Amino acid sequence: MRFIDEQFTRTPYYGIRRMTKWLNRQGLGYAVNRKRVSRLMKEMALVPIYPGPRRKYGTGEEHKIYPYLLGGLDINRSNQAWCTDITYVRMDRGFVYLIAIMDWHSRHVLSWELSNTLDTSFCLRALERAFKKYGKPDIFNTDQGSQFTSKAFTGKLKEKGIRISMNGKGRCIDNVFIERLWRSLKYEEVYLHDYKNVLEARLNIGKYLKFYNEERLHQALDYNTPAEVYFSGLLDKEAINY
Repeated sequence: MRFIDEQFTRTPYYGIRRMTKWLNRQGLGYAVNRKRVSRLMKEMALVPIYPGPRRKYGTGEEHKIYPYLLGGLDINRSNQAWCTDITYVRMDRGFVYLIAIMDWHSRHVLSWELSNTLDTSFCLRALERAFKKYGKPDIFNTDQGSQFTSKAFTGKLKEKGIRISMNGKGRCIDNVFIERLWRSLKYEEVYLHDYKNVLEARLNIGKYLKFYNEERLHQALDYNTPAEVYFSGLLDKEAINY
């Protein structure tokens, strides 16, 4: 899983077949088959980028799929659109899942949460924390994972009158800014440490995300920090409890 995590961060377009071939070329000392790689990538919540047109997937009313709304949209202010995603974070022994909610305009990380299971509850905790601290967006973009297509999650968005947007299947490029966050987090923090436990992971990831928001200069933001861009881009600065 460590090999898969590092290689997928470098090449997010590697599907099961290519990842299996790559692993078997690394001299690990044992053969790895497609079935095992498929199981591990699913457990790690890794979805490779696929070429070609988007297709819509759904599993009934409980997991309704919504169209992608951000394509070609001029997003020029804070809280116009938020996005979220889940990533795998390795530890010395075992792993945890990390969810982050980000403002699309500023790249500001609004909230985050860790969990040792891929259930919906930790996603809802992160969502409620973002609402409480930053208000609400006009549009909320997610992938088509079961956590985000569930009635529990989409219901919270609908209650606040938020328009729901979802990536095309297998197209993490539709959520490109949070994918860049994961790459920065892993290369600049996670891969430099072997967290001993969840508490240590939480402490260090929290420190990094604070640095990411308030100190790390972003070339795409004209060398400003996400926090600076977020607060300068608000229409109603008094609405934020920061």
